[in-house]
Amino acid sequence: MDNKNYVIGVDYGTDSCRAILVDTADGSRLAESACVYPRWAAGKYCDPAADKYRQHPSDYVESFKAVISEIALKVGRNEMSNVKGLSFDTTASTPVLVNEDGIPLSLLPEFNEDPDAMFVLWKDHTARKEAEEINKLAKGFRVDYTSYSGGAYSPEWVWAKVLHILRTNKRVASAAYSWTEHCDWMPAWVVGDTKPKKIKRSRCAAGHKAMWRSEWGGLPSEEFLNAIDPALGSMRGHLYDQTYTADECVGFIRPDLAEEIGLPESVRIGVGSIDAHVGAVGASIAPGVLVRIMGTSTCDIIVSDRKEIGDRCLKGISGQVDGSVLPGFVGFEAGQAAFGDVYAWFRKLLMWPVQRMFPEKSDELSSRILPMLEEEAVRIKDSDSSTIALDWMNGRRTPDADPDVKGAIAGITLGTTAPMIYKALVEATAFGSKAIINRFLSEGIRIDSVRAVGGISQKSAFVMQTLSDVIGMPIAVASCDQACAHGAAMFASVASGVYSNAMEAQEAMKSKDGVVYEPDMKRNEFYQNMYDARYAALGRFASGDARSNALSKISNK
Repeated sequence: MDNKNYVIGVDYGTDSCRAILVDTADGSRLAESACVYPRWAAGKYCDPAADKYRQHPSDYVESFKAVISEIALKVGRNEMSNVKGLSFDTTASTPVLVNEDGIPLSLLPEFNEDPDAMFVLWKDHTARKEAEEINKLAKGFRVDYTSYSGGAYSPEWVWAKVLHILRTNKRVASAAYSWTEHCDWMPAWVVGDTKPKKIKRSRCAAGHKAMWRSEWGGLPSEEFLNAIDPALGSMRGHLYDQTYTADECVGFIRPDLAEEIGLPESVRIGVGSIDAHVGAVGASIAPGVLVRIMGTSTCDIIVSDRKEIGDRCLKGISGQVDGSVLPGFVGFEAGQAAFGDVYAWFRKLLMWPVQRMFPEKSDELSSRILPMLEEEAVRIKDSDSSTIALDWMNGRRTPDADPDVKGAIAGITLGTTAPMIYKALVEATAFGSKAIINRFLSEGIRIDSVRAVGGISQKSAFVMQTLSDVIGMPIAVASCDQACAHGAAMFASVASGVYSNAMEAQEAMKSKDGVVYEPDMKRNEFYQNMYDARYAALGRFASGDARSNALSKISNK
């Protein structure tokens, strides 16, 4: 008798969809597949200059079918018959406006090419004004619905994004019945029932991005939403009060889809969740363990016992939600709005003339720039460069969210080189990480160890060593290069009944640590002084005073 129990974890990132087939007995990876979103790769529906980033649901649907079909092709239908469960993680907040049947409006012929009818990617910052309105009202309302979101609502999150579209695109607004997060829509679509009131909504996305909390009856009240704009209030009744943790089951895969992609009809589909949170589970998060998911941006995830937290609201942290990361614990999310994106920006800056002079060689040359900069930057003595930078190129997510602050580079001389600037940018991202850790510690959250996952942690020893030196703590890099998909697979094993809870799944399916970066405490002392005297000072200069307002006006001419 065949007693194999396999599960699939599907991870939707910014650029691509990835899936892994995992044996629940030991967490071993049997097959994997990845698919770049074709419309996104072509640069469609986005306007970076306007902070506008949209993704077509067809990219999500097509890439899902592609990765599962490829896995089925690799291992064969006989092995696929052992698949018991499948779970998703996605970027967030990535909402879409839907009709009464829960169909994203861009899947309807009349809205197929309208970016406002598509999923609004996490990094879209077009809703700054709307976020400001939400924050202003919340502070004077009888319930401060932002209190468990660090006291500030971000333009990256669902209510601000939805409001912006409803106000600026009347044609889309007239057709919109409700909204759905990407992590909620995918499981519902796979099961075959996307009606807004029937979807099992993710505790993770609802709590961290939509101001959901059981203590005040779920989502913000209709009264509050109406006070912002009646267009939001009218949607309140088309949404939800109940949420579900990622270890719960949505239902079974619909038969026609199962047949198309090579899965048995008995596959159970788990509740979706946010990629970073699931990645933290894949990286064996536990109380006292800070997991850093390091990619284009970062998410810093930690969990604490409910008894330790009680009703306390952590100041300036993006969110705290009971059950959002590990069911049974309070999950905290922080992060940087740009990390790898900072380095990518600098590479793009240096490549601008090259791409125009040597377009046929631009891809090859672009891939060599960051390794060359790192090779030289590691040779620069800390005392040999006066350059200091802020990591706020995409605003500041944590601590104390502010989407309007800007990045900065100071201390440049005629002797400043490109590697010096790159080194300063790497140090800036490390200082931004230190600011997050400092805030957790000052708010009474215990941090015993740090674990890192994601592309940056796997690719750049220079970045990771600098980070370890700056925070003064060892950093263990998880050996698994697909921690988010692996975490989704863990939750799939619970949702399908193979394991009884997430911690049991973690223990059986965990991956080993890879490289451990130990801090140089002499450099840590140097960086501590640099952080206090220069990084923090530059931050104060660039935000929060009259000078900041003047600079903002100049930069937003």
